[in-house]
Amino acid sequence: MANKKNIEKAPYITKSDAKDPLLQLRKVDEGSFKIVVLSSFIIVTGSYAFGTCIGFTAPVQEAILRDLDLSIAQFSFFGSILSVGATIGAITSGHVSDYFGRKRAMRISCLITLIGWSAIYFSKGSTSLDVGRLLTGLGIGVFSYVVPVYISEIAPTSIRGGLIALNQLMIVLGISCTMLLGIVATWRQLALHGILPCVVMLFGLLIIPESPRWLAKVGKKDACEKSLRRLRGEDADISHEVAEVQESLEIVEHLPKVGILDLFQRRYIPSLTVTVGLMAFQQCGGVNGIGFYTSEIFLAAGNSSAKLGLALYAFIQIPINIMTSILIDKTGRKPLILFATLGTTLACLLIGICFLLKGYGLLLEWVPSLVVLGVVCFISSFSSGYGAIPWVMMSEIFPLHVKGVAGSLVNLVHWVLAWLLTYTFNFMFMWSCAGTFFIYATFNAFAVLLVTMLMPETKGKTLEEIQASMTPM
Repeated sequence: MANKKNIEKAPYITKSDAKDPLLQLRKVDEGSFKIVVLSSFIIVTGSYAFGTCIGFTAPVQEAILRDLDLSIAQFSFFGSILSVGATIGAITSGHVSDYFGRKRAMRISCLITLIGWSAIYFSKGSTSLDVGRLLTGLGIGVFSYVVPVYISEIAPTSIRGGLIALNQLMIVLGISCTMLLGIVATWRQLALHGILPCVVMLFGLLIIPESPRWLAKVGKKDACEKSLRRLRGEDADISHEVAEVQESLEIVEHLPKVGILDLFQRRYIPSLTVTVGLMAFQQCGGVNGIGFYTSEIFLAAGNSSAKLGLALYAFIQIPINIMTSILIDKTGRKPLILFATLGTTLACLLIGICFLLKGYGLLLEWVPSLVVLGVVCFISSFSSGYGAIPWVMMSEIFPLHVKGVAGSLVNLVHWVLAWLLTYTFNFMFMWSCAGTFFIYATFNAFAVLLVTMLMPETKGKTLEEIQASMTPM
């Protein structure tokens, strides 16, 4: 047993401590707290790179069409091929990070993304433009899995949720900054902006520790303890955490190797239902349709300025995502995402009703403003938890031995549906503006039911406690 002095300094969290976030934070000594936060901030530069890729096409369409003499069809292919690359990255992300380690997987992804942006910057025609976009998609497909997993594996329980939520905040920041810069910068300058976080991350990865849980998984016990010591502080008693990780791994060693089909065993169904369900409803709830085509929605409602959509989308998410990062470890995951899904459901209903009224020629003077209100409410609600928490849950509730395979599947679902919903929005919108948003509202309502009935609360629990409760032996 650790002596009293060591226990007071220990940064790991006991079950009794989990009830008091302030006490938990005091248990992390200042030096190790800085290492955890620094490591997390370096890693989420990958999330910022993710955001630059997502936000790139919205402000540059007209300029690229003009400069490279492309057709609308060619530009649409350029925009959508990002999701194809991200789907490939999603399929491989779990295996790559399990085989090479979290740091090397991110280094590989960073180099691929950097090469992709360079190809876009030097493009003289559609071929190099498409290849560059495909490569950036491949890179961010891996980022979208490895970033939250790495943070979940290094962070103390008290601040794990908030640090993982930085992933979504930095994606949003990347999108917003790219859209705003795109109003004043050329598209080639905007490509350079996408290169910047890749360069920062490559240098940052040289100074941060590898995930101790991955090191333990591959049998590097000494390296695991060294990494934990650096993350928890030289004076910390890490024996409890090391023992917990080792115990978890010993159980894992007696389990058979897991493939994607094995995830459908009874023991993994609860975790799979929650994570795949959240990710599927997140995408089918309309986030990419509204995010990519905000200006088109405003114009269809009768607003005269398309730039208003870009400005609102860029600004509204940032403060709300910051608030989410702060609240996620205080209020818990479940209350935040329940509020968020209720909000997106009501927002889609409002927008759908507005377009229905417009179709019947009713309240025409109110419809444009109410649609703006609906879009703002949707983006605000989504940013308050719906964007971040599915990724948090993915990184928390799967056991270590299936996390790679499960993460690849969840990531794959995310990107396939992201492509499908982005691709179909214009067709659906031409079919029925109101009907499109009523369909989105239905999926968001299903998300409310999923959260209420099946999603567990993981606030204040260690990864091992969460996974034991979700996958009983």
